[in-house]
Amino acid sequence: MVVEVWNWNVTIVYEGLLVKVGGSPEYRTERKLGKGGFGQVYVGRRISGGIGNDRAAGAGALEVALKFEHKNSKGCSYGPPYEWQVYNTLGGSHGVPRVHYKGQLGDYYIMVMDMLGPSLWDVWNNNAHTYVHGDVKPENFLLGPPGSLEEKKLFLVDLGLAARWQDTTGQHVDYDQRPDVFRSVSVVSESHVCVGHDDMGNGTKYEVPTEQSRKVLNPTKVLEALKAHGWSATGSEEGTLLKFSGLIHARVKYRRGTVRYASVHAHLGRTGSRRDDLESLAYTLIFLLCGRLPWQGFQGDNKGFLVCKKKMATSPEQLCLFCPLPFRKFVEYVVNLKFDEEPDYAKCVSFFDGVICPNPAVRPINTDGAQKVGHKRGRLTMEEEEDDQPKKKVRLGMPANQWISVYNARKPMKQRYHYNVTDARLLQHIEKGIIDGLFISCVASSTSLWALIMDAGTGYSSQVYELSPCFLNKEWIMEHWEKNYYVTAVAGAANGSSLVVMSRGTPYQQQSYKVSDSFPFKWINKKWREGFHVTSMATAGSRWAVVMSRNAGYSDQVVELDFLYPSEGIHKRWDSGYRITATAATLDQAAFILSIPRRKPNDETQETLRTTDFPSTHVKEKWAKNLYIASVCFGRTVA
Repeated sequence: MVVEVWNWNVTIVYEGLLVKVGGSPEYRTERKLGKGGFGQVYVGRRISGGIGNDRAAGAGALEVALKFEHKNSKGCSYGPPYEWQVYNTLGGSHGVPRVHYKGQLGDYYIMVMDMLGPSLWDVWNNNAHTYVHGDVKPENFLLGPPGSLEEKKLFLVDLGLAARWQDTTGQHVDYDQRPDVFRSVSVVSESHVCVGHDDMGNGTKYEVPTEQSRKVLNPTKVLEALKAHGWSATGSEEGTLLKFSGLIHARVKYRRGTVRYASVHAHLGRTGSRRDDLESLAYTLIFLLCGRLPWQGFQGDNKGFLVCKKKMATSPEQLCLFCPLPFRKFVEYVVNLKFDEEPDYAKCVSFFDGVICPNPAVRPINTDGAQKVGHKRGRLTMEEEEDDQPKKKVRLGMPANQWISVYNARKPMKQRYHYNVTDARLLQHIEKGIIDGLFISCVASSTSLWALIMDAGTGYSSQVYELSPCFLNKEWIMEHWEKNYYVTAVAGAANGSSLVVMSRGTPYQQQSYKVSDSFPFKWINKKWREGFHVTSMATAGSRWAVVMSRNAGYSDQVVELDFLYPSEGIHKRWDSGYRITATAATLDQAAFILSIPRRKPNDETQETLRTTDFPSTHVKEKWAKNLYIASVCFGRTVA
């Protein structure tokens, strides 16, 4: 039995609730259709009037979908849901349901939408894998109403996490990475200004967020973009307070997606782009076909890390072992897309021509409209692409660890290297170098043996070092801080020991360091706001140590962190004027700190090299070009 209740002060949603918002007719809620992290959806039946039967669509339909989102939910902490804007922008697009009314009732923001059919999740559960299509996850794609002309049409719903891949000028959004955040990022307002007529549908004035506070922004560009509009703030991490002309306030807000279907780039905190939707679609298709993905079942606080690690370690061949060949081709294509590359959607569709009926009329899903949205459909093959310009493939399923060496252009100077050095022979090499006027510039370790780089271009006046059985001896470091020594190089070994080098003659004014079981990006971000910059990094086993210094001579820093050598990210940073200033790697991940120096060097040339053995055979070739080792580490480079 359904009890009918009319209550403007709605605090809970239930069957029988009467709803009227934004000039809409009156609806009564019936059965619940579904729920997610940001809201819940009910059938809404019109109380009186209306046109057609239960399957009719449009503003006058007898049945609609009512989406409720609580005003205190993450999706609308600072005003109407961001999803409203996305529907306003995409309204009428192929595959996007129509929103007819929206407004607020009691504690809930409500959208009145077209009533659609079952989701792909429902179809998969009920029809033994008949359909293979999706985007972020099966639950967010609905088929059209059964028996209607749109029965075979897919609709994309739940756009609360949508983000633009183009900026307001039509250019692709800038690349960035924030390794601590699995998210898309937006800036949302905390208080409001009156901007005229509202968005509730009844034409009255009310307080709404400013346009600046609702733009989806690249995380590292948040402050720059907002300052151009008069904003001021101290940082861009979640919860940071932003001010607009001293009156408007906003906070940076991160919105989280679904771990199972998320792209690797989303896990690693990279700015979202078109490749991410396609990667999520690939995982959705494999799940619907096979019933399971290899990374399901992980639990615990580091679940995201373990899932991402497994995704990176799973090659397209392994993922699609029990799938027809087109699925492997599709996965190979999407995981090798570049950040700002325009996907060839026609090619993606053509992969499946051989496994679905060529007659669109009898296909389980109608793709005609989608094909018209994109370019004219072609029939390319993987072989044709390979004959053109083959890409260097990632995610080979064969992980490898290598030496990573970084070389900077310098004026001719004396540099010396030692590798495979045992604990007992360290002192001998260091003392010989000091006699020859050399100081240690960087250290590294592989299989508990040390690598040592010494040169004449450090500018140091004196140096001390400690070989400790623990990963950074706090007492020894603090003792030498008191003597005006600062950490200038650090390395850790697989057995947990560490080699710390401290020097006088640096420009540093203060230092801080952190040892962590995972890469400590949140701590790094906090210290950046305090005026510190990363100057040294090391690993011992799976543990990380990061040293940060004041007055390091940098105007900005960024991080590249991945389960392989992040070639694309490093090149993006190089193109933006950054240069690698610190490296470290475990057997799972590699991390790079890239910085912009306050004083621009005469020659900004920088090169990297990855080798199975210490690059002794390559160093002299680099020296001949006045390129000298600036940083070196050993760890994961290939997934």
